[in-house]
Amino acid sequence: MKYDEALEKAKKLVEKFTVEEAVSQLLYESPAIERLGIHEYNWWNEALHGVARAGTATVFPQAIGLAASFDPVLINRVACAISTEARAKYNQSVRFEDRDIYKGLTFWSPNINIFRDPRWGRGQETFGEDPFLTASMGCSFIEGIQGDGEFLRAAACAKHYAVHSGPEAKRHGFDAKASEKDMRETYLPAFEWAVKKAGVVGIMGAYNRTNGEPCCASSHLMGDILYGEWGFKGYFVSDCGAIADIYENHHFTKSHTESAALALKSGCDLNCGGVYRHLLEAYEEDLVSEEEIRTAASHLYAIRFMLGEFEEKRPYSDIPFSAVDCDAHRRLNIEASRDCLVLLKNENDFLPLSPTDFHSISVVGPNAMSLSVLEGNYNGHSSEYITVADGIRRVFDSSEIYIAEGSHLMDGSNLISTGKAAAAAADVTVLCLGLSPTIEGEEGSCADFEGYCCKGDKNTLRLPPIQQRLAEEICSVTDNVVVVVMAGSAVDIGEKIRNSAKAIIHAWYPGALGGLAVAQLIAGEFSPSGRLPVTFFKESEELRPFEDYSMEERTYRFYTGKPLYPFGYGLDYTDFSCDDAVLVSEDSDVLKIRVSVSNRGKRDGTHIVQLYARMMDSRARTPLFQLCGLGRAELRAGETKDIVLEVSKYWLCVVDDDGKRRAPDSGITLFAGGHQPDERSNELCARRCVELRIE
Repeated sequence: MKYDEALEKAKKLVEKFTVEEAVSQLLYESPAIERLGIHEYNWWNEALHGVARAGTATVFPQAIGLAASFDPVLINRVACAISTEARAKYNQSVRFEDRDIYKGLTFWSPNINIFRDPRWGRGQETFGEDPFLTASMGCSFIEGIQGDGEFLRAAACAKHYAVHSGPEAKRHGFDAKASEKDMRETYLPAFEWAVKKAGVVGIMGAYNRTNGEPCCASSHLMGDILYGEWGFKGYFVSDCGAIADIYENHHFTKSHTESAALALKSGCDLNCGGVYRHLLEAYEEDLVSEEEIRTAASHLYAIRFMLGEFEEKRPYSDIPFSAVDCDAHRRLNIEASRDCLVLLKNENDFLPLSPTDFHSISVVGPNAMSLSVLEGNYNGHSSEYITVADGIRRVFDSSEIYIAEGSHLMDGSNLISTGKAAAAAADVTVLCLGLSPTIEGEEGSCADFEGYCCKGDKNTLRLPPIQQRLAEEICSVTDNVVVVVMAGSAVDIGEKIRNSAKAIIHAWYPGALGGLAVAQLIAGEFSPSGRLPVTFFKESEELRPFEDYSMEERTYRFYTGKPLYPFGYGLDYTDFSCDDAVLVSEDSDVLKIRVSVSNRGKRDGTHIVQLYARMMDSRARTPLFQLCGLGRAELRAGETKDIVLEVSKYWLCVVDDDGKRRAPDSGITLFAGGHQPDERSNELCARRCVELRIE
């Protein structure tokens, strides 16, 4: 059912509501209207990387890990699985009259904010630092969640609109100041694509202000851009408590009643919170009209009609409960976990390890047996978990396996000797370091550790000191160390450990079966294809102030220094090259570029082809490079294939100081390869990208 058709049905139904009933439907805990046969409905549901907070579900890799696949097709398949499980769970919830929170079909995912600062705890929920990658992954996720049938399989909601990426400690009263250029070049494109390309039916406003206006009551973000310029059709929901912030923390209004009226008139249909209970007061004081109340209710009921709630035979009601965490979804999950792993170092091809060549392996570290690092945040709960220790046992089943925690995440120095003992007894040590969602994440969800993190944000990029000590001690008793870092963000393990380790894998929060994927990678059951969706800076690098939203010297697009590991970087077990790039066709909107890809190594593998643009313009600052296309080539050893990448001209435009997109006045150079065309990537990969000049 199309939105316009659903809206007409919704308007006819909402006409039957009293004003009081209409207002009641604008709160996320919408009560039943029994006289009209309408059940209660709770709009708050989560599905960031699996149906969350509602019991058993497939727990896929955290969003930042999925982004490391650089594969929008994979993201779509994952989202299809999530929405299938959502319907399976919803069908049973309705059957047993359970309509509580987290049991519905309106999911407040994906998070398509830009991970502009590596300290942000919620960056793990995003698709990284690049607007093209975020837009591509976000659209694929939305399309997978919503489906392509007559009715929505589930309703996606893009958040947090807009210009929102920390600091967590200040989010309720913070004013994010961004130029029109930075907004149009970096912060808004993913939302624009979510609306115009993917047809997302929900948008969630952020807590903060942007350029002085609260994001859930912004005449510019909401009125001028979202509803006006982009023509958004759907519902707008506040982040939870954000409308209360308008008065209490932004001091933008003089009362909650004024805040409720301002948000509603700006286009916020649904309040996650309780401030919209003041809308009746606002109505009685003529601050809002009956028409404005009914319009908001109609937007919400249009979504419920699109989900098929009021159909005689509810759509997707035949999806059985057996679809939840089923074998097919587990197979997809291990595939996603494999694709998210990024190999950062592999000295003298130390990896892969033959399962028969090593008689003993130790698995040491605070994340060796951790379940929380498999889950990430905003997660469900799997019916099975495979930690790294479990995975090593399964894959290297003929080896003697020693397991030791070695330290806790933030303390536990008394455990180091046991870690050293395990490492000294083994031929090779898999050292599992990193963070967890108990350290980095959302305000209120993490413990604060003085000097290391605050309200979920990190204060440093280094490992926690106790883990740094553990790693150095382990490297002092054995030469054969494989470091596995599990974290939702960039972590610098320090020069001493980087130099000592034979191999380094960044595994993110890799999903319920992620430990098996790590073990399979170490054993060479597949060649790694994951790439970094964020820049890794050295811990010693002086970062820009967290509160500064200017993009100067932020992310690979504008950073002029030498990163530790660049955006787009990752190693393989074989030798891929992009040998030629040719313009195949061009129309007013799209370029098609044919790239010849070769596997010159001795192993089969998958190569993620990245296409970057360098736009030259005399009128405005342009990114150093801009990712603008992606392709996936599966190649046998010795095989060559041609793949065709489609490039929207949207990403080949220069954004001027007024935020207008225009063609560059001095041409475009495209670069195709397995990494971005910066000198650091060329140095690490020992290969340059192929170039194509577009006049």
